[in-house]
Amino acid sequence: MAIIDYVIIGFYFVILLSIGIYLSRRAGRSTSDFFISGRNFPWWIAGTAMVATTFAADTPLAVTELVARNGIAGNWLWWNMLIGGMLTVFFFAKLWRRAGIMTDVELIEIRYSGKPAAFLRGFRAVYIGLVMNVIVIGWVNLALEKIIRVMFPGLTFFGIESLELLGFTFSAALLWVACVMAFVGVYATLAGLWGIAITDMLQFTVAMVSTIILAVVVVNLPEIGGMSGLIDKLPEGTLRFTPMIGTGTTAGDVLALSVAAFIAHLAVQWWASWYPGAEPGGGGYVAQRMFSTRDEKNSLYATLWFTVAHYAVRPWPWIIVALCTLVLYPDLGHGEKGDGFVMVMRDYLPTGLLGLLLAAFFAAYMSTLATHLNWGASYSINDFYRRFIVRGRDEKHYVFASRVATVLILILSLLVTARLERITAAWEFIITASGGVGLVLILRWYWWRINAWSEIAALIAPFVLFGIIYIWSARLPPDAPIQVFLHFPYTLFYIVGATTVIWLFVTFITKPVDEKVLHAFYERVKPGGRLWKPVAGKMPHIKPEFNFKDLAVCWISGVIMVYMALFGLGKLLFGEYLTAFLYFVVVAAAAFVISMNIRKDAKAILPDI
Repeated sequence: MAIIDYVIIGFYFVILLSIGIYLSRRAGRSTSDFFISGRNFPWWIAGTAMVATTFAADTPLAVTELVARNGIAGNWLWWNMLIGGMLTVFFFAKLWRRAGIMTDVELIEIRYSGKPAAFLRGFRAVYIGLVMNVIVIGWVNLALEKIIRVMFPGLTFFGIESLELLGFTFSAALLWVACVMAFVGVYATLAGLWGIAITDMLQFTVAMVSTIILAVVVVNLPEIGGMSGLIDKLPEGTLRFTPMIGTGTTAGDVLALSVAAFIAHLAVQWWASWYPGAEPGGGGYVAQRMFSTRDEKNSLYATLWFTVAHYAVRPWPWIIVALCTLVLYPDLGHGEKGDGFVMVMRDYLPTGLLGLLLAAFFAAYMSTLATHLNWGASYSINDFYRRFIVRGRDEKHYVFASRVATVLILILSLLVTARLERITAAWEFIITASGGVGLVLILRWYWWRINAWSEIAALIAPFVLFGIIYIWSARLPPDAPIQVFLHFPYTLFYIVGATTVIWLFVTFITKPVDEKVLHAFYERVKPGGRLWKPVAGKMPHIKPEFNFKDLAVCWISGVIMVYMALFGLGKLLFGEYLTAFLYFVVVAAAAFVISMNIRKDAKAILPDI
């Protein structure tokens, strides 16, 4: 690191803080301004803010680890979520915006009735907004800690190598992460969602351009020899876009996905599990961005742009660098494979570019952290504190409370970081411990019989089942034959199956939602569909706007379009131009089908066209 590198990073921090200060007055007017920008975002700001949030500091490291273990096809751990993401675009984006709420948790007391609904709203506010949220922030912190540790070996925190506090061990790198967290906390508490979204635009641009530059520099190193040299040096099977299915290893020690993992990724995970940014039916900070848009059309377009950019545009610079690390650092241990991305930066980038790339990582980290702090605080204040603890105060009080909640979440997430060891392990925990809840989150929009108890059961059951399996596994010898079936992805099948049976049973033994609440929800959201027939029959004056056939065609076409764009870009990078051209022909055809369906049935999808 030269002086110019530090100057670049410092200049970037100054810009972010200036934006936060400039927008602080606007964010402080009300909780609506603080959490959802006064519902005034155009689609391109809201959509880019979604992409920037999911472009976290942990993502390139996790992708590097996945590529090192399973080749390019290892990314199906998260590529599969495109199917659910595109479902959100066409089936749920309009409904979320039409609901007119501030958080997705607020939907609970609009959709359900009575004390179970109130309990569920408070429970989800704490469970998702606090417990799950701090775990997610924890693994994002862990990624930045790794980056600092690899970039600055032997680093101390003003002479301190590590700090023991309240039973937690904080390394010097983690203490520096805490400083960055404090900085983010300042501008996130000052500027609210307006400031976060505007800085997201800057951060996404810096992060994307910088990682592209890194990929170009690294692939042209003499040790790599350009793209053709990289292809020649990689183990067999590494460049496959679709998984190799089998057991054991393939040539070059690239692991094949088991049949169970393949089925889990493509047939179960995308609809069954809750995951931040990829919730079945939408939700979380993606829903928050939908609420912040000007209207339903902007909500749909924002989510569509996010889905395309998230899956088809962003991954390739990371993947190219990850492939290069296999050549440059072939001896990295299993737990160090993700570090290869940062090691490339440290060892091969010239002065100036190194500062820019570190600024990009800080950008990715701060964008994600700021969103999670704001989103988690929205749950804590709007759906717990304001709803159950302190009612009837003015907006200034709740804005102040929101800022306090932001700081508390920041502190808790730092403590969680001290306990985490591996990023992908945290991913697998979140996916497994929420297995089965996804179907409820989808069906609550389209089946009148779902009630609060259905969702409560679907939330609690997988967490309890995961705990039982974990304890059972811990008590067995590590080499017991059954151990392989007590870990991800096998556990996902047991948990999803059992959870689905449990919540369906609970649904039918508990009372339906109060009829008045169902009628009000149906009139407000107009979801339509045969599963609302008992309610719709009593409300003939309500005409649902959805044409499910057209929406299904758009959904399938959208999935095909994005996957083909993803693979087409890959083939283009690897010099397979004819194959890339054929992929892009399919992309154009799928986009044409979506466009024609939108035009044919504008009232069903975008009523103001």
